[in-house]
Amino acid sequence: MPRLAAYEDFAQATGTACFVLVRVVEAKGSTPRDADAWMLISAASTFGTIGGGRLELEAIDQARNVLAGAEAAPLALPLGPAIGQCCGGHVTLSFEIIPPSRFDEIQAVVEAEDAGDPEVWLFGGGHVGRALAAALLLLPVKVQVVETREDELALTPDGPTRHLTALPESLVAEVAPGSAVIVLTHDHALDFLIVSAALKRDDLAQVGMIGSDTKRMTFEHQYVREGGDKTRLSRLTCPIGRKLADKRPEVIAATVAADIIAALADWQAARRQATS
Repeated sequence: MPRLAAYEDFAQATGTACFVLVRVVEAKGSTPRDADAWMLISAASTFGTIGGGRLELEAIDQARNVLAGAEAAPLALPLGPAIGQCCGGHVTLSFEIIPPSRFDEIQAVVEAEDAGDPEVWLFGGGHVGRALAAALLLLPVKVQVVETREDELALTPDGPTRHLTALPESLVAEVAPGSAVIVLTHDHALDFLIVSAALKRDDLAQVGMIGSDTKRMTFEHQYVREGGDKTRLSRLTCPIGRKLADKRPEVIAATVAADIIAALADWQAARRQATS
């Protein structure tokens, strides 16, 4: 979900006044956010979060004191009974006044963060696809919806990028590395083509397909029979989401969205570890 619009609203509301950039410069033990988390605080509003709770209230108080003329000194806080939190960790915050002349600089940072959000490609825009698209719009991902049916694609909620194509499997090559590919079309044969194309790639964070254990078994047999590499089947998540008695699209979408975010986070953590 792009944060740029929210930042622009914050900056516009701040007007010609300054705001304070609050950054977590050190996080030890159990803390709500890690180092480099940040938020902006003006005299009347805030943008972003460093974790909420008493920690954030203390940060807001100090930031507004800084705006009123107090020294912009670091704030070290133990997250224990002294401030009414029970995380048990320790956080150090920095405070920096940002004048209007630097608003564009902060906007560029927000734009870069938005641009770095991973992609989630939904192949299928039916009832579950639409519900999943809506759920993902609340999250820091870029949603792409692919459909062969123009009328179904038109029902996609505003926000995702829409792709109308007769050959959805051909778009798998356009998916950015580190993305999630989730397949939930109305046609099992189409599902097979898209998933087969996705499993040829080694650079996707997740390949998921809606269905049942039986559908997975059927897919595996066909995939191997048609020459697919059996070792790649371990990369397929099917069924996706949790098995619940409630099978309404919105409920399915909630559990699938959680799985997608976990898969993206695991992928990014593995990439960081590989390059460290």
